[in-house]
Amino acid sequence: MSGLSKLSCLQLAMVGALGAIFGVSQAEASEPQRVLSLGGSVTEIIYALGEGDRLVARDVTSNFPAEAEALPSVGYIRGLSPEGVLSVAPDLIIAEEGAGPTEVVELLKAANVEIVWVPVEFSAEAVSTKIDIVAGALGADARGAELVQKVEAEIAAARASVSHATPPRVLFVFSLAGGRIMAAGDNTGADSIITLAGGQNALSGFEGYKQVSDEAVSISEADVILMMDSEGDRAISDDDLFAHPAIAVTPAGQNRAAVRMDGMKMLGFSVRTAEAVRELSDALAVSGE
Repeated sequence: MSGLSKLSCLQLAMVGALGAIFGVSQAEASEPQRVLSLGGSVTEIIYALGEGDRLVARDVTSNFPAEAEALPSVGYIRGLSPEGVLSVAPDLIIAEEGAGPTEVVELLKAANVEIVWVPVEFSAEAVSTKIDIVAGALGADARGAELVQKVEAEIAAARASVSHATPPRVLFVFSLAGGRIMAAGDNTGADSIITLAGGQNALSGFEGYKQVSDEAVSISEADVILMMDSEGDRAISDDDLFAHPAIAVTPAGQNRAAVRMDGMKMLGFSVRTAEAVRELSDALAVSGE
């Protein structure tokens, strides 16, 4: 059974009504004027292009720049509802790959809402690709080319300034829920930003963010623990972090060496990536002393 057929008749009727009321058909406008951004990296690029005034809403991961937080939120990028999205009457959605769920995307297509997909990749080159796609969707190709040139120069300069006699081994801890360590492996934003900043991922041999064994952490020889600077229930204090038996025996645990950074800046691979590289490189130099 397709994702579309799983939805209730009432939901389908609501989507049709909303589409008719708000006139979301792309055919009615030659250039999108009501843009919904799904994904923090996309939102940052839209503002950097000077096109923020076209945004009518964003998802909860879009928290930079500050102006973005004043926009209505349609919820979490992977937990959208068609009613929530269509209630802001977008004539264009620019979304990071993975936005959904799938059945909601199918409904939005059925409502004739144009969706431009931006790949989620983790490299300096990926930032340029994202900018090109977003700028093209907005008809801002010239400004996009200028922004690509600027961002590429900034990232190159940041990478050139990295200098560590020995690459510090960095363990990215995503969470400590229930005492189980979820860490970053290969093909992750954390792995890539660590490498760009002159470090070495202390764990490898698996992809994505996964729960890892205490033994793997204890023998990782991590010099530094890297985390997102979270608040509330997701925050991990130094006392809780270094009290974990597997972390306590690492060089990072023995030296209480931890670095916290803004999650979107660090992992978003967007227009602030050069800033993230410099910030992390500097922090690793201090923490590794």
